Amino acid sequence: MKKEIFTVQGMSCEHCVRAVENAVKSVAGVASIKVDLKTSKAEVEFDDTKATLDKIKKAATEEGYSPVEPGTKICMC
Repeated sequence: MKKEIFTVQGMSCEHCVRAVENAVKSVAGVASIKVDLKTSKAEVEFDDTKATLDKIKKAATEEGYSPVEPGTKICMC
């Protein structure tokens, strides 16, 4: 199992968190996803022989949210 953490922009409430979690859980190979609204961080654990981080991020994007690459500077001004 592989574990990755990435930022998800565009979430404003618990409904957003559930939408991202449900979308990511639907990707074959995803074992778990935990999204923190306060930090906008998503921690996902997945079987990297069945899923890729790109597929996981695409699932969140299709729900209307914007996953950001680790290390990307986000302007909060």
